Amino acid sequence: MTLTKADLVQQVYKSHPLMTKAQATTSVEAFLAISKEALISGEDLLLSGFGKFNVKDKKARRGRNPQTGDELTLDARRVITFKPSGILRDKINSR
Repeated sequence: MTLTKADLVQQVYKSHPLMTKAQATTSVEAFLAISKEALISGEDLLLSGFGKFNVKDKKARRGRNPQTGDELTLDARRVITFKPSGILRDKINSR
């Protein structure tokens, strides 16, 4: 099962009885916007007890088209990596 943004809003709404659904939506959207901005600017995103998102720069490299075998150059790019916290890793592995 995939956890969607709508599922997150629903969970926030259920766990906070004084919050309206619109407020729950605004909260989730605000968190995601802050997270995106941090990653876009190159900052790491550390969520204690969950994990750390890192932005890494990849260099340009040689590659090939698997269908034709033609060589090509893959452009330099930025990628996001995730490293789970020890707490999350232990909980996942204990199931």
